[in-house]
Amino acid sequence: MYDAAGLEVLSREECLRLLARTPVGRLVFTDRALPAAHPVVYALDGESVVMRLPEGSAALTARDTVVAFEIDDLAHDLSKGWSVLAVGHVSEVSDRCELARLDGLGLPSRGWGGGDHYLVVELELLTGRRIP
Repeated sequence: MYDAAGLEVLSREECLRLLARTPVGRLVFTDRALPAAHPVVYALDGESVVMRLPEGSAALTARDTVVAFEIDDLAHDLSKGWSVLAVGHVSEVSDRCELARLDGLGLPSRGWGGGDHYLVVELELLTGRRIP
C-alpha cells in the first residue's frame, strides 16, 4: 500500500522489525513547554521501547507523559530510505525484578557513577514509510 505522497506504508510487523535492528532513536518530548528531541540508545522489548538514561538526563522529564519515538535510515538526497514513528505513554521502571530483567538487555550506561533510569514507551501508535 502507498500513501498520497507515493511512499510505501509499512506494516506494524515491519515497523517492529526495523525497531528491533536499529540501536539509536530519537525521543521526542516536551521540556519546559517546548518540544525537545534527544538521541537515545534503546532496545525493543516485545512491543515496547526501553531506554537507559543517566541521572540528570533532560529526557527524564518525559516520565509519565505521551511521547514520540522515531528512527530512520534515509539517503542524503532522499532517493531511498525509511522512517518509523511511534507514539505512546512513558513510564519509569522501579520494580527490582523488572530492573534486573532490563539490565539483561545490555543497554550501555551513559552516566557516571550509576543512578541510571529505565524508561519504557508502550507503542500505542506505530507508523512507517519507505521511499520506493
